[in-house]
Amino acid sequence: MAFGKNLQTLRKKTGITQEKLAERMGVSRQTISNWEADVYPEMDKLLMLCDVFSCKLDDLIRSDMSDSADYFSPVRVETVKGFRLARYVMITPNPEDDVQAYMRRWANCSGLAATGETLKMIGWDFPFVSYEQQQRFGLRGYVAGYILPEGFQPTCDGVEIYSQPDETYAIVTITEPHVASFDRIPSAYKLILSYLNANGFKEKSKSDSLACFEWEYEKDGVHYMDVHILVDAVGKGNLHAFMG
Repeated sequence: MAFGKNLQTLRKKTGITQEKLAERMGVSRQTISNWEADVYPEMDKLLMLCDVFSCKLDDLIRSDMSDSADYFSPVRVETVKGFRLARYVMITPNPEDDVQAYMRRWANCSGLAATGETLKMIGWDFPFVSYEQQQRFGLRGYVAGYILPEGFQPTCDGVEIYSQPDETYAIVTITEPHVASFDRIPSAYKLILSYLNANGFKEKSKSDSLACFEWEYEKDGVHYMDVHILVDAVGKGNLHAFMG
């Protein structure tokens, strides 16, 4: 049966012990162990589990949720050092490629590419695209930006310079994210949100820091993407804003 295996997979991916889950659910550790051995709980407990792990009931009891283990790292929480970012947004049918190409041209004209530093470009979806733009014209939005070396001053305009302090992010690494972009990348966001929810993270005071971003890189001939979500930005009421 799928349920017990899925529960165990979700619990381990989100780093929550049987004891901690039992406390969240108001049951004993042995009850959690029984559930993972495919002893089905009552419907109200199934719905509570869906709430804890931010998943659908049908997925929990019917799908195979273990097949992502090979290309998702465990979720980790890290402090990301403050940085300055040169960023730009585009709304086009193919915004990721378009804005990244624009930023590479900007790196050349601004002198950034000539610094000799290893350049780090990050990006995230730009959500402020109207329904008509999306449905009638097939438009989407994306922001891309370079993290700037300390002391660097660009020699041309054409971007917004943004700064943020040290912040704490929950991060998951995807191996070969573009093998199935529209599955693996959204699933990584869902995995982080499940982790934050299951481990009791709460939304704190409003912040101007980046709520989420992605960083792609190559290592030993393998393509990776690190997905970051600001832990203080995620409360119970806005989980679906990231998953939408």
